[in-house]
Order: sequence, then C-alpha cells, then structure tokens
Amino acid sequence: MKVPPGTDRPDTLLNDRLDWNLLRTFLAIARERSVSRAAMRLHLTQPAVSQALRRLEDRLGMRLVDRHGPRIEVTQAGIEVQKIAEEIYGTISRLALADVDREHDISGTLRIGCCSGIDFPAYDEFLSQFHRTYPRIEFEILVMRSTDVVNSLQQKAITLGLTPRRTLPANIESRVFLRQRYALYCGQHHPLFGRDDLRISDITGYPLVSFNSDRVGGHLSPLAIFRDEMGFTGRVMGSSYSMAEIKRLIYAGIGIGCLPEHTVHDDVRSGRFQRLPPDQGVADVDVHLLWSPNRKLSVAETEFIAALHAFIDKQDTMTGLVVRRGAA
Repeated sequence: MKVPPGTDRPDTLLNDRLDWNLLRTFLAIARERSVSRAAMRLHLTQPAVSQALRRLEDRLGMRLVDRHGPRIEVTQAGIEVQKIAEEIYGTISRLALADVDREHDISGTLRIGCCSGIDFPAYDEFLSQFHRTYPRIEFEILVMRSTDVVNSLQQKAITLGLTPRRTLPANIESRVFLRQRYALYCGQHHPLFGRDDLRISDITGYPLVSFNSDRVGGHLSPLAIFRDEMGFTGRVMGSSYSMAEIKRLIYAGIGIGCLPEHTVHDDVRSGRFQRLPPDQGVADVDVHLLWSPNRKLSVAETEFIAALHAFIDKQDTMTGLVVRRGAA
C-alpha cells in the first residue's frame, strides 16, 4: 500500500520520534514484572509508569505486557523490545566509560606576551609535550617590549609574560624563567674580527649596535651601565627591539654589540661571530616569568601555568638553582 505524500511510515522514522525514557520505563517494568516495583526503582509514581507504558505501546503499535491483577507478564513482542532496550541501555552506559581523557580534553586560548629572541630548547620541548597532552589548546604569542608585557598583565589582556624583569607593580608576581649572561660580539665582516689580542681599551671607540631597551631605566639597563663604566664612546649605528635584527646588524659589521651567550654559541663555532673582551662577559639579564595572581584564569590557562611552574621547578633542580616564586 502506498503511503500518502507527507505521511511518515511508523517503522521508518521511529528512531526520530521515540523517547528513550519510555523504553527505560518499560525496561524497569519488564525486569521487575511489576508496575509498583518499577515505580519505586525509577522514583516515579505508579500512574506515571502506567502512562509511559501505554504511550510506548501506542507508539510501537503493539501490546508489550499482559496484566493479571498486580502481576505482569511480558508478551513475545515485549520480550523482543526488552532485548533491544537492554542493548540500548548498555550502549548508553558505556558512554560514561568512553575512551576519552576528560582531564586533558580541554580547549581554550593562551595569550603569552614575551620579549624577542628567547632561545630555550628545553622550553621548546615543554611546549611540544604540553601540546601533545592538550591538543585543543591554542597559542597566541605576542612579541612586545617589557613595559608592554607588564601593562598587558595589569590590563588582564594576556595570560602571562616572559621578559627580562624590571621594577614590577605590587599586583604582578615573577620568578626566574631563563638565566642569561650577555657578552660582547663582533661579526664576520667587522674590522675586529679575527684579532685575538684585543683588550677592552682596543674596542671602546668602535660603533655600537644596541637594543632599544638597552638604556638606563630599561630592562636591559645593565648593558648600558657596563658601557658607561668601561668608557665606550662609539656611536650607536644600529638598534632594534628584535634579537634577530640585532644579530643581523652585528654580523653585517654595522657595529659591535651585546647578545646572550647561549644564543650565539653556534655562530661563534661556525665563524660568523667572535666574542670580544671582557672574558667574563658583560652582565646577567635573566628572563622572568610574570603573571597576575588577581587574574581569573580559564581552565586552559590554569593547566598551562601549573605545568610551566612544574617545568621551571624541574629546571631549577637540574641546575641547582632554587628561586622562590615572587622573588628573584
């Protein structure tokens, strides 16, 4: 028999119309063989259970139980429906055991404000491991000046900051993230390159390359203080906020300049850079982790900051460095 247009076949769209609660109620009736006991099990009233049974029978178009006073017998059709309901119930129960690591099924965005040129391979590995653990968390890395990092933290615009420490407001906390010692270098194209008899007095008059924040009061002020104390008189011929651009200018011979020792180790070995006096280096300018304890964190931010602190703790243990959070 043809079904008139617009009329749903009951066996075709039943899955779209059938309420699981009706099946669940019937399953309790079939198991208990009693409406009253099923009502107690489901914490429902007997009329509510009886009404659910009638609705299910109407929806399926078949009688599921025979009533003999208080006693109930499940019909053959009811036995078949009970088998299907048991399968569905088991499937739903397995949802709670689904192979999903809920603890790590976290999404969100981390906004990290940092200075230019942080070279820290162990941190790179940390980020890789964190991403494998929380693959749905996104990163937005904002390269900015140290002052802008602090301002952004105060405005609660970023999750955390990574930058050389300067004088901090009371509502910003910090700890050492990466120890850095700066030294003085010239590039392959500089007149001083290749000379091994140099003393401080031999280099103080040469043009300089410096960071824009390399001034008294800036977060790289120890470099400026060193030059003043050593009597450097050369003109600043190149400057930038970018570590990569400072390295480029030094390599090109524009001037001599200061860089973190570990960032140019390979360049010195390959003959692109030469270290200049003094042998002990220029100054320690460490990178700090900054954060605002008053900022309300998302779950993703909480997990990342906790993991980052644990990473720093591990690095401190490995290097024998113990730095209390909030002090340096």
